[in-house]
Amino acid sequence: MSATPAFEALLRAAPSLHPLFQQIERAAMSDAPVLLLGPPGSGRSTLARAIHQVGERRDEACVEVDIAAIPSSLFESEFFGFKAGSFTGAERTSAGRVARAERGTLILDQVEELPLASQPKLLRLLAERRFTPLGGDDRAADVRFVAIGVEDLEERVSQGIFRADLFYRLEVLTFYLPALVERKTDLPAVFDHFLADLGERAARPHLRLADRALRWMLEYAWPGNLLQVRNVLERAMIESPGSTALDPSPPRDLVGPPESLAAVEQRQIETVLRYTRGHQGRAAQILGISRKTLWDKRRKYGIP
Repeated sequence: MSATPAFEALLRAAPSLHPLFQQIERAAMSDAPVLLLGPPGSGRSTLARAIHQVGERRDEACVEVDIAAIPSSLFESEFFGFKAGSFTGAERTSAGRVARAERGTLILDQVEELPLASQPKLLRLLAERRFTPLGGDDRAADVRFVAIGVEDLEERVSQGIFRADLFYRLEVLTFYLPALVERKTDLPAVFDHFLADLGERAARPHLRLADRALRWMLEYAWPGNLLQVRNVLERAMIESPGSTALDPSPPRDLVGPPESLAAVEQRQIETVLRYTRGHQGRAAQILGISRKTLWDKRRKYGIP
């Protein structure tokens, strides 16, 4: 099966996920709910939008709802809409996110943050395709659902903070996106993808990574996943406006804590002695100390 344009960029940036993306591309052609699980920054939102672009509803609206960004007290009015006068401050009728997604796709980002009190209403929307705006009349909803959640969503069900019946409604087609550290063979492709994208947006073609930057970036675990990679590269591009070779600094957790003065001094003495091939007099001259002081420091640090 050849990839559609909506999935081609994803495949270029994640060669190891080719089999998974093929499954998701086939799932996108159905109208069943899709549940994308994985750590934040792993590409779940990009994949959710690609599902909309591939599916039968691609010519209709794609409405994204970041559930964590909506205060729980306002969730139902924002999500289901409301009629003018239904509560204090409701001066005019609002359609709500569900109505705006009519005949299209509704992406529920961070679904694990859905208020427990609102979960039965989302369950009804999924099961019956009906909802009731605040102060309004019951109405039908023709939408396709794509939900995005954390990898431990099922564990939250066992803890009683996410309804089991809602989880089972959402998990008709479930896919897990692994963290970047679980697919480090993709890192060169990820770097190339973001460098090309950033270069195109900034009219700076031929961006590449300096050799020393590439070394640490291939070793790093990237706890922030794809989002962290893009942020690091974008910051490096902004900080070096006249260069095509980007040289971002390693994150603090890779560099480690600062060394003590004694550790720095010991390492410098060892470096100079290697440079002079053990010649005490030349080493002392380079270090700017006497031969006796150098000898005392070698005994202090156990340097042969």
